[in-house]
Amino acid sequence: MNKHLTALAAAVLALTLSACGPSADRTGSADPANAAEGAGLGHIHGLGASGSTVYVATHQGVYTPAANGRPTLVGTRKDDFMGFTVTPEGTFLASGHPAPGGDGPADLGLIESTDRGATWTTRSLAGEVDFHALDTAPDATVYGYDATNGRLRVSRDGVAWEDRAALRALDIAVSPATGGKAAGTVLATTEQGVVRSTDDGRTFGAPLSPQVVAYVSWAAPDALFGADPSGTLLRSADGGASWTRVSRLPGGAPQALTAVDGRRVLAATTDGVYESSDGGRTFVRRMAVASAADGH
Repeated sequence: MNKHLTALAAAVLALTLSACGPSADRTGSADPANAAEGAGLGHIHGLGASGSTVYVATHQGVYTPAANGRPTLVGTRKDDFMGFTVTPEGTFLASGHPAPGGDGPADLGLIESTDRGATWTTRSLAGEVDFHALDTAPDATVYGYDATNGRLRVSRDGVAWEDRAALRALDIAVSPATGGKAAGTVLATTEQGVVRSTDDGRTFGAPLSPQVVAYVSWAAPDALFGADPSGTLLRSADGGASWTRVSRLPGGAPQALTAVDGRRVLAATTDGVYESSDGGRTFVRRMAVASAADGH
């Protein structure tokens, strides 16, 4: 990426961080009527999969695409789901804010579903934290980027949390390695580039390369995927030290990225949720998306 494009991508990421950071509006003021199942959705914050089913965490609830590509609400909650991940065991973890008029604190803390999003229970930090990014390690340790306080937090059980490094990030990815030096490695996307921690998130070093990446997902030790702010899909085989262009994501700027494995990649962009079964070289649109008025 040349210097001009790097600067442009960094500027775009900085604007995204400003919109999603600790000072962002957290009132959940969007009209739930905008989430009509036939109308498409904007404000996508996370993607996950359980078996062949794709799950889409949005500003108005968690949805799954019907056969015709229209979104179908999972369960009954239309909360603003921010951070969202599906663990290898199939548990859904999320954070965010309650739907307008809902009971409870403005920040959901960490919530959990063991029935694929049909119902949710509070695990911890209700009223204290809004995680904008969540990921898990192979040993089930939960990592969350606490956007309320601008800090990485780590929990072995989803209940007791340890504060780790303070930083300004958009997304995080935890190494899928189960041993050796790579275990305990955490990446975070910043407006300067991807930064890495090799001490389980306690400290982060300088950007690994000039490449600016908005969203990252680490499917296998040699299969780290990233999407830059303009919508270029990238892949790294060395934990983010270098990147190779894979393709151009269809549908505009990215909103979320999840690599289920080295071949199955999910991406949300301006006009839809897309799925690839060939490592991101080609995509099929799974669900229609209506862009939000603020371009998020």
